[in-house]
Order: sequence, then C-alpha cells, then structure tokens
Amino acid sequence: MAAAYDREDGLAPAPPPHAADAYDPNYVPDSVKTFVVHLYRHIRDKNVYEIHQMYEGGFQRLSDRLFRDAPWPSAEAVAPYCDGDHVFLLLYRELWYRHAHARLSPLTAAHRAESWTNYCDLFSVVLHGVVNMQLPNQWLWDMVDEFVYQFQSFCQYRAKLKNKTEDELQQLKQFDKAWNVYGVLNYLQALVEKSMITQILEREKEGLEQFTATDGYDYEGGSNVLKVLGYYSMIGLLRIHCLLGDYHTGLKCLAPIDLNQQGVYTIVIGSHISTIYHYGFANLMMRRYVDATREFNKILLYILKYKQYHQKSPQYDQILKKNEQMYALLAICLSLCPQNKLIDENVSTQLKEKYNDKMTKMQRYDDEAYAAYDELFSYACPKFITPSPPVLDQPLTNYNQDAYRLQLKLFLYEVKQQQLLSGIRSYLKLYSTITIGKLAQYMEVDEATLRSILMTYKHKMHAVDSDGKIASSADFDFYIVEDVIHVVESKSTKSHGDYFLRQILKFEEMIGELEKVQFD
Repeated sequence: MAAAYDREDGLAPAPPPHAADAYDPNYVPDSVKTFVVHLYRHIRDKNVYEIHQMYEGGFQRLSDRLFRDAPWPSAEAVAPYCDGDHVFLLLYRELWYRHAHARLSPLTAAHRAESWTNYCDLFSVVLHGVVNMQLPNQWLWDMVDEFVYQFQSFCQYRAKLKNKTEDELQQLKQFDKAWNVYGVLNYLQALVEKSMITQILEREKEGLEQFTATDGYDYEGGSNVLKVLGYYSMIGLLRIHCLLGDYHTGLKCLAPIDLNQQGVYTIVIGSHISTIYHYGFANLMMRRYVDATREFNKILLYILKYKQYHQKSPQYDQILKKNEQMYALLAICLSLCPQNKLIDENVSTQLKEKYNDKMTKMQRYDDEAYAAYDELFSYACPKFITPSPPVLDQPLTNYNQDAYRLQLKLFLYEVKQQQLLSGIRSYLKLYSTITIGKLAQYMEVDEATLRSILMTYKHKMHAVDSDGKIASSADFDFYIVEDVIHVVESKSTKSHGDYFLRQILKFEEMIGELEKVQFD
C-alpha cells in the first residue's frame, strides 16, 4: 500500500478533490501558527488542562472560523512551528484527517488510506516507542472512537460499488490493505495487552492501584497515553464486534471494566454513552433483557439529568441521537420482556411519551407489531458492516446493507418465535394456579401444544449471563405439579429511599427559589 506521506520526503497528503483549486496546503494563517506553537509547548510541558482547552475549544473555533469547508494546513507546513517533532505531527495529522472526515466530502479511498497509515504510525509509536506526554482523556477517547468510525466508514464506502468511477475502483485496488479488519482488531488488542490495563484494573479491585481514582492520569511524571488508550480500546473492540454481529466476543472484550462502578469510561460523556449503548445492544441481541434494560435505564436517567451541561459540547448532537436510539432499544427490551420494576419513574415517563403507541402494537404480535419492531430496530441499531473487501471483477453491486439485513432478519426471527408466548404472560398473571387443560382451552390449543409453548416460554425467558450461569429474565416464574401450573410472581420491592431523596431534592429546590425571592 502506498504510504500517506513519506517521512523523508515530507510529502503532504493530497487535498480533497473539490477543494483542490482553492486550498493551499502550505499556507498557514497566523492564528494557526499561534495554535500550533502553544499546543506543542503545552504537550511538552504535560499541561493537561491547557491541552484540553485548546483541543476542545481552540481547535473547534478555528475549524468553524477558517476551515468550515476546507482542510487545515498540511502537517509539513506547520512543522517549523513545532520543531518538526515527529510525534506531535502524527497527532496533528490525526486531527487533520478527523476534520476532513467530519467536514469534507467526498473523501477518496486515497485520503482514507492516508488516515489509516497515520493511525498505524501513531499507534506504533505508542506501542513500541517512548511516549513522554500526558493527553486529556477526551482526546484519547476521540482517537479510539474516530479510529473505529473511520474503519466503519471505509467498509461502508467500499461496499457501495454500483456508481463508482473507474478511477475510484482503481484506488480501491491500490489501497486494498487499508483498514483491514484484522489490522484494526490487532492494533486495539495490542494496545489492551501492552498497556496491561486488564491487570491494572484487577489490582485496583485489590486496592493496589489508583487508576480510576486519578482518572487514568499519572501524577508522578509519567505518561497516561498507553494506559488510557488501552482502556478505551476495550470499548472500541466492543463496538467493532457489535458492528460485525459478534456480540459474545464484544462483551468478553469489555469484561474487565466493571459497569457497576464509576470508571474512566464515565469521565468522558461520549465514552460513557458509547459503552452502554453497545453493551445494551449486545445484551439485547443475546436475550439478556434484564442486563440491557438495567443499563439503558441508568444511562438514560444520567442523560436526562446532565445533558444541559453538554449543550456547548461538539458531541451534543451525537448525545441526543444516541439518547433517542437507546429509548427505542429500551422500548424493544420491555416489549419482549417486561421489567417495569427496573425502570425509573422519569425514564418511564419519557418512554411513554415517545413510544407508548408502538409498545402497545408490539404486544400484539401481528403484522403491525412486526412493522413496529422493524422500524425501531432499524432506527436504533449500529451501522453493521461487511469487513471483507469486494470482488471488483464481478458485476458491480452495492452490498453495504447486507450485514444490516442479516441482523434484522435474525432479530425478527427471534420476535416471531415469541409470537406463541403472547397469550401465556397475560393468562398466567391472572392465576396463582391453573390446570393445563383449562389454560389449553383458553388459548384454543391442545395440551401437547400448550406444553411446548410453556417450555418455549421457559427457554426464551432465560439466558446465559456473563458468568456462564443461566438466569431468568421473566417478571414471574411457574412450575407444573400433576398437570397443575403454579405461578410464582416476583414482588417488586418499593424503593422508599428513592422516594424520600426525590422529595428532599424538591424541597431544597423550593428553599433555593425562596431565598432568591428574599434577596431580590
């Protein structure tokens, strides 16, 4: 594969086609010179606070003001303002290509391949070199998140062959090794292993490490880059395996992170949401409805309370989109396996406002129900990918939707299997005991068929949890003794503490309002 740039020659990446006439990669505005000089100095000084301010604020402001529809100056052009520092220029190129993916269109296979090469060089330095710097968690998360996104984007681009020009097809052949699925997985796995993050998290449980307590930073003069990249790479691996439809492996990759505790993944809002979204979706597809429902409820409640604090964040639109998608996934979970005792009152209110009609339809298991499941799944699922490169010699067709159609088909097949169970739940919740013959009459089936339905219900409402144990997802259970069905309904425990906490908070808000009135 041709390299994106040559370290000896200092060749700049080619500008996107539409900007070729207007864009001068060697022109560096004064404000960009100042930005590069200060960012380089703060990185050398390990001043994480200032780096974060420039990364989150300065870079976005300059992008909006000067580079809304054009690339930033080339790395070679800004090299004199950072002493030609190799690692800094790799970081700068990472920002360059990320900005290009977000703002510029169309991106060619060459540009995508150049970005891949830059990530390979950057991660190779982290894995095999000496990285003496501290970077903000937000940047390190964005690095992993963008790496996975660009892989996903390239797979989608490569799979849309129908209207590709001859030049574009030639580029796909030329850069056929770019964004190879094994290469992407190997880099993320290498970061996990080299960082020894799994062992660090294990030692933290024993009180021998302070990784989470220090937010992943090293206050003894070391570097946080490898450890935090390794940590976020576990989330990146979960996301990729979800895109590939391998949910078991995805959850296995995330296993070292305890979602019941605060962690480094909760520090960055994008990381927090991505983790729970993909964790919940993987559990949904593996019929672990209780785990999915519990985590969706927690993150949706968190977003409900704190989203106003992120309104100025560049990720705000993405936060809102994922918020809506997770409400749709929660509606699916609760329709397949009611778990109302796990849902917070505020989340339940929002859910009813958004999807009450669809959830009513989905309980019926008719054509309208399937249409509702189809619609919500299609809206809320990840953008599945086919990782293998296309065969360019055959008649050119688009296959970018094939992976999605397969996952939708498998999901709707699972829904159809549960059609037999639609009446069981409503009847059994009315009785503490009922004979098989009587229930068979109500459901208008023979006794042998009813026994099959009851066994199907037992099977579908149980799943193998992350520890390999079989756990029930049902909100009630039953057993059969001498042709009599005995129903055992789980009693929901009233959370008196939550009620008092809500009242205390309301009371404090009232006091605050009264004090404002008094001072005014």
